[in-house]
Amino acid sequence: MADENPAVRRLSDWEPEPLRDIADEYGTPLYVQDVGRVRENAVRLREAFPDADIAYAVKANTTHAVLSALERAGIAAECASAGEVQRSLDAGFPPERIRYTAVNPPDVDLDHVCALDGVDELTITVGARDTLDRVAERGFDGPLCVRVNPGVGAGHHAKVSTGAEPKFGVPYDRAADLCRKAADRGFDLVGVHAHAGSGISGEDLSAHRELVARMGELTREIADLDPEFVAVGGGFGVPYRESEEPLDLTRVAAATREAIGETDARLAIEPGRYFVADAGVLLTTVNTVKPTPETTVVGIDAGMTTLLRPAMYDAYHAVRSLEPDLPRKDPVSCELSGPVCETADVLGRDRTLPDPTRGDLLAIGNAGAYGYEMASTYNSRPRPAVVSLDGTLVSLSVERERLSNLTALERSAGDSDGSAVDGERDADGGTNQW
Repeated sequence: MADENPAVRRLSDWEPEPLRDIADEYGTPLYVQDVGRVRENAVRLREAFPDADIAYAVKANTTHAVLSALERAGIAAECASAGEVQRSLDAGFPPERIRYTAVNPPDVDLDHVCALDGVDELTITVGARDTLDRVAERGFDGPLCVRVNPGVGAGHHAKVSTGAEPKFGVPYDRAADLCRKAADRGFDLVGVHAHAGSGISGEDLSAHRELVARMGELTREIADLDPEFVAVGGGFGVPYRESEEPLDLTRVAAATREAIGETDARLAIEPGRYFVADAGVLLTTVNTVKPTPETTVVGIDAGMTTLLRPAMYDAYHAVRSLEPDLPRKDPVSCELSGPVCETADVLGRDRTLPDPTRGDLLAIGNAGAYGYEMASTYNSRPRPAVVSLDGTLVSLSVERERLSNLTALERSAGDSDGSAVDGERDADGGTNQW
């Protein structure tokens, strides 16, 4: 099993010839997602946490192929928006295997979720007393979970460390009181939830352990309410640099079980990137090679609108050339620059590549999580296509946007079809996005 299901899939493990064939057929920039690898990662998580309730943090990658593969693998869905709930339902997740964990949800989101068929089986997680009141006003009486701010955070970047950020969850010292108020109001309190952050590694396992210990204490404090589960988030990291070791998932699982202590509530985890990051690559084509005194600027057709993580988080993604004549090329230090008019539009600095030539095909690794999900149309650039791999089967998951798509929703001042620019208004004056 170890050889068939390694702890991490490196960019060098991808066979170049099939990727070249895919790029020839579908063009670039192009995301390629291997759903077989997604299933392998699900198996590894299940083996490390055999008794846990495992949910996938849908925001990492919402493509239908990924969602349907994880649904068939028996994984639950943890959703941060009404849109993610709807995508999960469309992919086959039954309501009882969906947790809606929204942060400051807009009214239109709550309206949609609370009106769904089977909503009485879907778990809604609230992170504020206001949110509790708002779901009550909509007549929701299904399973309820309370999100807790444990006062401790972890993660690969300050922008994804959620555990100590006041935006997320009820302050720890008020959580038990809100749980009791919810139960007194007739809600079916099924659990409590906290999330330290994203990209947790062995280096910050102590913060994860502290969060889990606090959640264990809270669960024992409200044991009389008989919570079914205690969710300690996910955020398990993957090694983006080739020199980094993969996460010791067995060690993380053991530390989690030890830290939570004795409780009748079932442990729940909600990884996102761990399922999908190393299952995806981004293919891009060199269009400009510009030697400068500082470096060789390699212009590519993917940029920060295609893959935002380097500009947003200073994230590192491995890069390799997929050209077949590499042995004949000398190594060159490069800066990989995209086509967006921003200084931040650089996907990699000080990278060594075989002497690049216009038309070369490059692959960018660990692009399966928060890649296509964070793509945008800034600079009026259409978003890329997504292709799914399942063994030898290659299929188009998401079509490439075209320039005509960018203006499809726009209305000019002379239009008289009665619709507002930002969508039709409902009877209460709100925007109905559904």
